[in-house]
Amino acid sequence: MTDHPQSHKVTRSNEPVNDPPILPCRAPDPLDTRLRLNDSSRKSRLFSDTTVWQKAHSWVLGVYRTSRDFPSEEMFGLTAQLRRAAVSVPGNFAEGFKRRTLPDKLKFFTVAQASLEECRYYLILARDLHYADTTGLTASLDEVAKLLAAYTKAVSLQLERNKR
Repeated sequence: MTDHPQSHKVTRSNEPVNDPPILPCRAPDPLDTRLRLNDSSRKSRLFSDTTVWQKAHSWVLGVYRTSRDFPSEEMFGLTAQLRRAAVSVPGNFAEGFKRRTLPDKLKFFTVAQASLEECRYYLILARDLHYADTTGLTASLDEVAKLLAAYTKAVSLQLERNKR
């Protein structure tokens, strides 16, 4: 065992207390469809620990940055619709993540997937109206879609295993 500079603390009685060493940890691969969702040693405890949510959140920030430059007459039209649908993706993932039953989780993950597709159309529309170059956002959307599909598939497979 290697001593770390912070691994020895002293209590009020001046007796040293040894903390366990800090070990590197690796998050589970969200594309690994063999992910066992009841295995607490491999499962993220917070939605924000997942790659799916992190990528989706980053994508939403990009949507907000890009839509800031849309014409002002779109404030209550395309801008609002795109932002609402984009926020729905990580929002529904977060809500589904904390649901207790697998069918409930699947319901929210499916809504998140549908919102992604809604955004895909809005990005096409913004591109065709020459409001913005949406190439980067579309590529990020595709990445989020793949991660979310893999996560959803893992939940579906677990649900099927539980039915047997």
